[in-house]
Amino acid sequence: MPHLDVTRLRLLTGPRADIALAGLVLVLAGVAEGQRLGSDRDATAPAVGSWVLAVAVCAALPARGRHPVAVGWFTVIGTGFYYLLSTVDGPLVVIPIAALYTLAAQGRTQASVAMAAVMVIGVGAGVLAGTGDVNGTAVFMLTGWLVAVLALGSMRHGRVAYAEEEARLRATQERLRIARELHDVIGHNMSMIHVQASSALHRLHKDPAQAEEALTAIKQSSKEGLRELRATLGVLRQVDEVAPTGPSPGLARIGELVTSAARTGLDVKVERSGSHAPLPASVDLAAYRIVQESLTNAVKHSGARHVVVRIHHGDRELTIGVQDDGRGSAPCAQGEGSGIAGMTERARALGGTLSAGPGTAGGFAVRGRLPFPDHTSRSAE
Repeated sequence: MPHLDVTRLRLLTGPRADIALAGLVLVLAGVAEGQRLGSDRDATAPAVGSWVLAVAVCAALPARGRHPVAVGWFTVIGTGFYYLLSTVDGPLVVIPIAALYTLAAQGRTQASVAMAAVMVIGVGAGVLAGTGDVNGTAVFMLTGWLVAVLALGSMRHGRVAYAEEEARLRATQERLRIARELHDVIGHNMSMIHVQASSALHRLHKDPAQAEEALTAIKQSSKEGLRELRATLGVLRQVDEVAPTGPSPGLARIGELVTSAARTGLDVKVERSGSHAPLPASVDLAAYRIVQESLTNAVKHSGARHVVVRIHHGDRELTIGVQDDGRGSAPCAQGEGSGIAGMTERARALGGTLSAGPGTAGGFAVRGRLPFPDHTSRSAE
């Protein structure tokens, strides 16, 4: 006996589901109309009209995806005339209800409510006219069905809108992340190039050897900047392109920052303490960017000659302190850049904090705290 894999079963969706539903309703309506004709099979004008209306209403349903409002009104009005001509309580009302759900799921509230109201008023008018085909109970049942369909459609619309909003939010956050990466990469390297270029111009005639050294540093800084820029822009590649193989920057490359800053005449001392366990990639990258931005600010704005970078790797958080001996003025006070704001956003995104301002002993100080899960306790669990 062959085995039935239920995981391969799929419900029909889209136009195929509409065709299947319309065909089923038409068959059931045909059976009901056949019973109405009786054994003599004499087709009167109302019987022929009801058949034509049933076929037209069912045939219109597959077009509700392209023309939901037009199909909705056509099915509502056609079904109403069908019940006026027919003396049987056929299932044709399912068709306008399906069209009504589509409108509600698309957020067309006014059109869907108006059609539901027309349906209820039409059935209520039949009750008041005393046709005998419907009664007050039918009106209440139809109203309940329509309210339920509108509610389900609105819920569907709400879920889709929420998913789309989440997707837009994720895209916005990714764009902001890329913008921060570009700011950090370009800002740091361009600042170093600017300082070295100024030094080279100043020493060109007085000390050509030092000017050549500064130009060599410019070449190295520009090369490093281009490499990081390519790595950052790699996230914007096409789907069929090869993913970048270079790792994201981290504290393991802090020596490169120290070397780059030293070319501008800045003396950087790094003090590390605590654990040597690997950091989460997001924390490692954020710490690297905070140190990079702090050194950039020291070169561009504070006029510092010495900087001390303190990094402590705790069990649950990484603390960073960058203290220089410059003038102590914040870079944003000079109306340039958004480096401090970018560093703060990086820390907040990880649930941490960051403060920047004049140091207690002069100069400018940046203090950051980046929390992360305790991998030791988690592995023990």
